[in-house]
Amino acid sequence: MIGMMFWQSKKAKQQQAERKDFRSNLQPGTEIITIGGIIGKVVSVDTEYEEIVIDSEGSKIRFGFNAISREYVRPAYVHDDEVDENGNPLPAATEQEAQPVDEPQTDKVEEESKNV
Repeated sequence: MIGMMFWQSKKAKQQQAERKDFRSNLQPGTEIITIGGIIGKVVSVDTEYEEIVIDSEGSKIRFGFNAISREYVRPAYVHDDEVDENGNPLPAATEQEAQPVDEPQTDKVEEESKNV
């Protein structure tokens, strides 16, 4: 029990140190996301007052360092036509065209009547 408490405390301190290091090393031009979900580029950093100014689509907003969540990484865009209903990628169009098309099956009764 004491070991678990020590491990959790150590991990929390490590995460806090990583966040502090990230915030203190922010440079203008870095794209970030706030804890409120606002995405923007860093315009200026004031380490004395622990404030940061970001530009989000032409609006400049000032935040405290504690409001910065992390560096923003834009997720890869996947068009809906490129995945099936379960989110799995579909084979490329060239692969689909290369597959042979099944020939239409005829009724055996029709073939037998022609042979008679």
